[in-house]
Amino acid sequence: MISQSRRTLLAAMGAAPLSLALGAAPLRAQTVGEAALANPGPLPEQAFGPADAKVKVIEYASITCHHCLNFHLTTWPQIKAKYVDPGKIRFVMREFPTNALAAGGFMLARCAPQDRWYSTIDLLYRSSETWAHAPDPVAELKRVMRQVGMTNEAFEACLSNQKLLDDVNTVARGGAAAGVTGTPTFFFSGGRKEQGALTLERFSAIVDPMLS
Repeated sequence: MISQSRRTLLAAMGAAPLSLALGAAPLRAQTVGEAALANPGPLPEQAFGPADAKVKVIEYASITCHHCLNFHLTTWPQIKAKYVDPGKIRFVMREFPTNALAAGGFMLARCAPQDRWYSTIDLLYRSSETWAHAPDPVAELKRVMRQVGMTNEAFEACLSNQKLLDDVNTVARGGAAAGVTGTPTFFFSGGRKEQGALTLERFSAIVDPMLS
């Protein structure tokens, strides 16, 4: 979670490359109250699957987290095909930036048209090994965002949007209040918490009993 103003955000993003990996933490499970998760925060909820699905899963992730990248590229497509597309679960993605670059990436995705939010997030994840470790990450991010039609002027305006930065931080603070201490962290219906890049097998072991 990044607590800073737009003035320091760009400076932090343009600094020397940050340490982006969180370290491989073992999977942990615990139960928390759903009340801490009920309020999505000030940003529109980014959700997949029917609103009335029997099971709801909330993921808190950081766009520069290696474990989040691994989940996004390997497990998420399998979960989407097996559970989301058939309407069995509702899967929600929420921002939990762990550094200034992640905060900036999430802001840029939010500045894209709503119908291109996911494709932008997907692009940022897939290109993160390049822009997150670049000598000039801001310049590299500009190049990436041009692929989705964002001009340099729109790029600068987005990262100068103090309210948007505050809103991203508010979402992250909600996650912290619910018990998020690392990314990715998942919450399942009933308040069960799982931390770490879940495999499909682990995910299914949790969700299938809830669906039966």
